[in-house]
Amino acid sequence: MRTTVLTTAALAALCLLAPASPASPASPASPASPASPADPAPATRTAQAVRAAPQPRLGSCAPGELCLWAKPGFTGARHVHELSGIDIESCVPLPAGAGAQALANRTGRPVTAYQSAECAETGEFETYPGGGTWVPQTPYRVRAFKVWEN
Repeated sequence: MRTTVLTTAALAALCLLAPASPASPASPASPASPASPADPAPATRTAQAVRAAPQPRLGSCAPGELCLWAKPGFTGARHVHELSGIDIESCVPLPAGAGAQALANRTGRPVTAYQSAECAETGEFETYPGGGTWVPQTPYRVRAFKVWEN
């Protein structure tokens, strides 16, 4: 997921920097011409679409907290765990039947999110840096986590 977000951001930045192709002065602009005012150049259309796309809204999560949301996009029930109340390198399961599909790690430490409620590595798991990682949709339902020493 993080790679996808970075790739999208990089693509958007490149599109914003790409100059539009002006119409050639030697050839008249026609409605079928890709550089005509009725049909802007592909780079211009892409840049306009990127600017018009709504920016994702980050969920509320204070420094020193790990925040987990039940639904993607930082929506649904939110579980907040403060670094001061977490045993470092211990498995912390979410309440029975609960799971998270979005998270924000603002603990300042790496956090591993597990698909397994027992932090078993036989299921899916992913470690997120602690300097302010926002994940609007995890690749699996998070059922437990571990906070690590730096």
